[in-house]
Amino acid sequence: MYRPIPLYYKYLLTFIFVIEEINKDQTILPNVTLGYHIYDSCAQEKKAVKSVLQILSGSGKTIPNYSRMGHRTLSGFIGGQSSLTTLPMAQILAVYGYTQISYGGTSYLLSDRNLYPTFYRTVQGDRASYSVLSGLIKYFGWTWVGVLASDDDSGNEEIQILTEYLTSISICVAYIIKAKPSKSDILYEMNKKRADIIIKSSAQVIILCGTYSSYLGDLLADLRGVINNKTLVFGPTFALIPFLLEHYMDVFNGSLALQPSSLPMLDMRSFYYSYQPINNPKDKLLELIWLLWKKCLSRDRKRNKVYSEVHGISLHNCTGKERLTEFSSFHIPGLTDRVYKAVYSMVHALHNMHMYLGGQSSQKVSPSYDYRHQLHRYLRNQRREDGDPVFSKNGDVVAPYKIANWLAFTNKSLFIVDVGHTWKVDDNHQKIYVQPNKTVWKYDNNEIPKSQCSENCQPGTRKVLKSALHSCCYYCIQCPEGEISNVTDSENCLMCADHEWPNEKKTQCVPKVLEFLSYTNDTIIVIILIASFLLCFLTFLIIIIFILYQDTPLVKANNKNLSFLLLFSIMLSILSVFLFLGRPVDATCMLRQISFGVLFSVAISCVLGKTIMVYIAFKGSKPGSPWKSWISTKLSNCVVLLCSSIQVLICMSWVTISPPFQELNIHSSQGTIILQCNKGSLIGFYSVLGYMGILAAISFITAFLARTLPDSFNEAKYITFSMLVFCSVWTTMIPAYLSAKGKYMVAVEIFAILASCAGLLACIFFPKCYIILCRPELNTRKHLLEKENDLANS
Repeated sequence: MYRPIPLYYKYLLTFIFVIEEINKDQTILPNVTLGYHIYDSCAQEKKAVKSVLQILSGSGKTIPNYSRMGHRTLSGFIGGQSSLTTLPMAQILAVYGYTQISYGGTSYLLSDRNLYPTFYRTVQGDRASYSVLSGLIKYFGWTWVGVLASDDDSGNEEIQILTEYLTSISICVAYIIKAKPSKSDILYEMNKKRADIIIKSSAQVIILCGTYSSYLGDLLADLRGVINNKTLVFGPTFALIPFLLEHYMDVFNGSLALQPSSLPMLDMRSFYYSYQPINNPKDKLLELIWLLWKKCLSRDRKRNKVYSEVHGISLHNCTGKERLTEFSSFHIPGLTDRVYKAVYSMVHALHNMHMYLGGQSSQKVSPSYDYRHQLHRYLRNQRREDGDPVFSKNGDVVAPYKIANWLAFTNKSLFIVDVGHTWKVDDNHQKIYVQPNKTVWKYDNNEIPKSQCSENCQPGTRKVLKSALHSCCYYCIQCPEGEISNVTDSENCLMCADHEWPNEKKTQCVPKVLEFLSYTNDTIIVIILIASFLLCFLTFLIIIIFILYQDTPLVKANNKNLSFLLLFSIMLSILSVFLFLGRPVDATCMLRQISFGVLFSVAISCVLGKTIMVYIAFKGSKPGSPWKSWISTKLSNCVVLLCSSIQVLICMSWVTISPPFQELNIHSSQGTIILQCNKGSLIGFYSVLGYMGILAAISFITAFLARTLPDSFNEAKYITFSMLVFCSVWTTMIPAYLSAKGKYMVAVEIFAILASCAGLLACIFFPKCYIILCRPELNTRKHLLEKENDLANS
């Protein structure tokens, strides 16, 4: 049996009240009486179409394109309440050119001014409401939501709009469940599968779409056990149906509703209060409401009997003085203000049209005026008090939304609390303001529910999609080396600048550590300094010993000038180590390579000069030997000068053409900037090393050939060992040098310098110091002459 809803009856009374008030007001449409036809579409498209055609045809049989209205003039249409009935009405009325104002149709199709140029509405379209609703979902950080919708054109359209907006802000729809009529056995299996989908999904927020129907109500009832712990979010269509909270308290408790803000209207409470059955005995609809809702006997005995038998309820007599305000729905605005606005907008458009076409005359305007093709222009040009148009370019009345929190307590008390609102940016966009602290959720801790497919990726990680279907389902992986992410749910990691490196958590870029052999931060430098000072001190002691004993046969026999030159070059080579320590600059970069190359070349040249002099001294000691004329300090000095000069020329060419310089190496080592010396020219660097290696090889070969010669103090043998140590050190140093990085490369070079100097000191000068200090009897002229006689006899 058809069951009228009191709230919808309130809309009807509002319409009647406004028409009566306007007919009483002589300042609006003077000498014109407004009449009306009221038809109930019962939320059915077919009935809506039939009603429109009936009004267009007039009384009697419905005949399209034929009117029997006589002297009456049809101005326009008010309705319908939902998109389901409004859309087919608009399609017919657009053909005939009649103006239509809907107070509840929200379909986005109705915004097409090419198809529906005479259509207006006192609500906003679905695109506006779902744009705000999507923003509300994003505000609370919900990225994984479910959708329950009616399986009709309205539901399908709204799902399309909703998913479009959600996708644009990276929110995914976990599932879509549509309510549609089915047989009981099939419906049971379908709802069982639907419940499994909801239970298995991690979506804690469900959005309602479409229009409310008995099928959707049955679906909510069947799924009550699985959605009563979910948070429902819905737009104006469901927000204006307050009995949902009464019938499904556990489901809608703690939900969020987006409802339009109230429009200004007259206070009609006294009208509703005085509207009683005893005062309106001919109102059959009012009589039916009292019968169905208050169990009052009607005048129709057959109806009373049918109702009693079908529902098994006994009816009783009522006084007729019962008031409509006893219904709780009469205290809820619903669409009352939208109905009020629709009627007044239509009437004011008629008034402006009459005033423009008929002047200021008080005479009744002739009905020959063509309302069909002119009235909508006056409606479009209406202005508010602030001068802005009443209707937007799409024919909507743009107004802010309220964000309401629906609450149901254990004592069955119901509350709808405003927790936020929007404000207009333009006709298509509104900004959201929410007070989360005022919102009551259905969870014990009253925390904002989390509705995500995956947990948030923390800073330092990035998202990797699990599948290409949903961007909201992902894994979290650590950012690669050299990259960071400093926001939650980052899709990409950011590369740090060349001079920066990620911190340990990879949440921010920090300056790279500057790496060089520092006097303050490196422990290895302590070892280098101790070794350097020790070797330098030993060299200084040997020099002192040689100075003190420079007139002894041992010092004289081994060319004391070359010995002193060799000792000073070794000492300077040891001191050159300090050019490799500390922060390098262009000057130290050049000096370290030049000093290293020249000083070592001088040292090896001295060793070569000594070796040659040993060989010539042996050859020249024989009677009549031509080598005797070569025995002179000039020869050794010339060897040292010549060999050293060649190295000096190589170094000068290197420094002139492409000198070493300081550089920042930002790529060789992760997290550090190596402050190093660039060789400038690798050819120059390896030419220095190569020439030094040639000198060392010649010295080694010469000393090796002369090692068995009966030298007085066996110096050739010591030189052989020193060159063997020198060549071994530098041979092993080169691969170690090439494989090392940063300050360790410098440390390898320093080790090679110190080891070479130590080898020269140990192999050449330690034996002589031993004889000078510990075996002075061997450091005599007599011992030297005995050796020379043995040499001559051999």
